Amino acid sequence: MGKHFKVNDNLCYTDNPHVKKNTFIGMTPQDEELPKYEDIKDRLPKPIWEGHEDAIACYNKVWEIGFGNLRKPNAEAGFVSNFIDTAFNGYLFMWDSAFIAMFAKYASRIFDFQRTLDNFYSHQHRDGFICREICEDEPGEQWTRDDPCSTGPNVLPWAEWVHFQSTGDMDRLSRVFDPLCAYHRWLHLNRTWQDGTYWSCGNACGMDNLPRIDPELDAESAHGWMSWIDVCAQQYLSAVTLVKMAEILGRQDETKWLEREAEQLKKLINEQMWDEETGFYYDKRRDGSLSKVKTVAPFWLLICGILPEDRLDRFVSHLDNENEFKRPNRVPALSMDHEYYQALFGYWQGGVWAPTNYMILNGLSDNGYHRMAREIAMAYHTYVIEVFKQTGTVFEYYSPELPYNNSGKRDFVGWSGIGPVAVLFEYVFGIKGDAQKKRITWRVECTEKHGISRYPLGDATVELLCEARGCDEERPVITVKSDSPVTVEVIWQGESWEITA
Repeated sequence: MGKHFKVNDNLCYTDNPHVKKNTFIGMTPQDEELPKYEDIKDRLPKPIWEGHEDAIACYNKVWEIGFGNLRKPNAEAGFVSNFIDTAFNGYLFMWDSAFIAMFAKYASRIFDFQRTLDNFYSHQHRDGFICREICEDEPGEQWTRDDPCSTGPNVLPWAEWVHFQSTGDMDRLSRVFDPLCAYHRWLHLNRTWQDGTYWSCGNACGMDNLPRIDPELDAESAHGWMSWIDVCAQQYLSAVTLVKMAEILGRQDETKWLEREAEQLKKLINEQMWDEETGFYYDKRRDGSLSKVKTVAPFWLLICGILPEDRLDRFVSHLDNENEFKRPNRVPALSMDHEYYQALFGYWQGGVWAPTNYMILNGLSDNGYHRMAREIAMAYHTYVIEVFKQTGTVFEYYSPELPYNNSGKRDFVGWSGIGPVAVLFEYVFGIKGDAQKKRITWRVECTEKHGISRYPLGDATVELLCEARGCDEERPVITVKSDSPVTVEVIWQGESWEITA
């Protein structure tokens, strides 16, 4: 376990009014038994994919590991809810936990994985700060709040919004709104430059050893006096997500400042961080020049939806360039044409990671690049399954070149459950649900018999099955059953039709 410090309540703070409404602080810790995998495995959503037994076995293994990492809250440490450990070092990590929730939403009826994030909200300081690593076993945080490594990335609002779309849980949306607003405000006040752009460092952005700053500085802990493109994008995404939450909750008057910040960030990103010559977005140095280091960081902009239409194709094309991001396993964190790119054990210097891949897949589909999203998903999922066949488990990250074991942590569930679960359901099968609308979109690509049994959508449990087809051009035959009304939109070969159940 790393060194940590204890929070001193006597520190001077400028109180954030949203923190006073944070109901997670001081709440009575949850006291419920943890479910065991052997007892609940027959209640999980069940993927069907004829001829792909290894993929199904990997899917099952992910849940077995994940349920084995469940923990009860230690009240002395300030934890308030049962949680899934991030499987790393005895600390709970902020962005790991947010991305675990992205796939674990499919088992939320058995164990509410989303409540893992409660433990960050319960640790919120009076000024809105939340440390990105909190100690699980005793009081303490890994970083002081004035350390550049102390917090981030701010993907909590996105994680809560994805959960809301999957469950329609208005009560949770109402409870998380205030701590999220307070945290965004802290970042706004403590992580911006004069022009309103945001800064970070390798540890705080989550991509530790990417070569983004001047080589004489420490890549993990120095901000390099740069404007960081991913943090600017994440803060834009946070702002517009909080505005959407406020509209649903009837609290629009509290987010006018976020609307203004979002407009400012959109302008700054597109005017100052785009390079017309290469058709890519970059970090901005303090002299106003661009870093010209191509990483996965700018692809956060795809989720934001703020790219000018005349730039979109050029920007996305980098994902389809074999000299950059289109490697055998997609998508490496660092472009292949960079001198620091490593084919095997480079960590973020070429490694392929579940969180950034999931971000890219969502961004591509949001912008209509469904074909590319599926190609990337298939490449990544294939590599994950091939490594599973060799090792019987999943890893922290994967090689962009060769499908075999690497030096990353094994049994990493952890966010590596994204590939065998969320990527399988949403991009290999093409099945996405919206609980608010009681609607499922199914983009049919597989020709094998496939589908999902016990698919959760709000209060509905849905059975989805597509029969085997002889070729891509054969019209799919689909069966849908549900114990509550749902609509399934089937999209295939440019056609679409609806099935109600």
